[in-house]
Amino acid sequence: MATKKSNSSAKSTKTKTTKPKTAAKPAKKSEVVAPNTKTVEKKSNKSCLAGFFAKKYEAKESILTIFKSHKFYGALLGEVIGTMLLALLLFALSLMGIANVAMYAFAVIAILIAVYAFSGACLNPLITVGMMASRRMSVVRGIMYIVAEVLGAWLGWLIFNGFHLAGGETAYDIPTMAAVAEGGFWTVTMIELLGAAIIGFFFARAIEYKRSVFTFAAVVAGGIALAVLIGYVASAAFLGLNSNFIFNPAVALMMQIFPQAGESFGEIFGGICQALSIYVLIPMIGGVIGFYLSDFASKLSED
Repeated sequence: MATKKSNSSAKSTKTKTTKPKTAAKPAKKSEVVAPNTKTVEKKSNKSCLAGFFAKKYEAKESILTIFKSHKFYGALLGEVIGTMLLALLLFALSLMGIANVAMYAFAVIAILIAVYAFSGACLNPLITVGMMASRRMSVVRGIMYIVAEVLGAWLGWLIFNGFHLAGGETAYDIPTMAAVAEGGFWTVTMIELLGAAIIGFFFARAIEYKRSVFTFAAVVAGGIALAVLIGYVASAAFLGLNSNFIFNPAVALMMQIFPQAGESFGEIFGGICQALSIYVLIPMIGGVIGFYLSDFASKLSED
């Protein structure tokens, strides 16, 4: 009898011990479900502009590491060559006129395709500043790119003006500050700002289309051609100006935009500041606006 009681008591203890295990299972399930509900709430409350200013370039790139890579020097050389070719094209366009805008667009496509593999084919300080402002490029790389672009524009200027002087002509000196003074500061400024914003927007969109190099070049060239066309219509047709837009600060510095004479030092200094603001500072601001518009639109369109 004692053994039966002991067996029954053992069974009762077994049943008692197994009941808490079955009761504990729902608690574990609730513990697993609770974190999932929290994460879903966090995702739903996440802003569409989260990560808008996040880095989009290699985080390890710094002034201590960038000069150790041979690819960086190849990129600088590509920017020099590409900007030199683009400067030659812009100088030729100023003589040939807007009627050859289709030829100009095809030439830009060829230059972009040739240089894209080296440096991404920025070839314009307003593009480089837009890349830095949108954190697609480090500050060190951006500054060196701008130096390379100015050097390339200077080489293009030397080649073009050398042929120009060899033909017995005078120095090539357009656009001039007289055209800016004739059209008004704000008029020329708005043309430069609008054209630079268009170029920056198209370049930012072209980066997103990672299908082929030709697609990238076609989108960028289309944006540049559109900016040139709008600038010509706005300046020549509507305002009666002499098409005094450039949309490239590096090339603008080579086209003698600074006044060469004045009644006083203050007048010359004021003319220099005016030229720098119109053809250098304003296009860079327009490029940043174009990049930000592209990023803002892409963020809003994300699912």
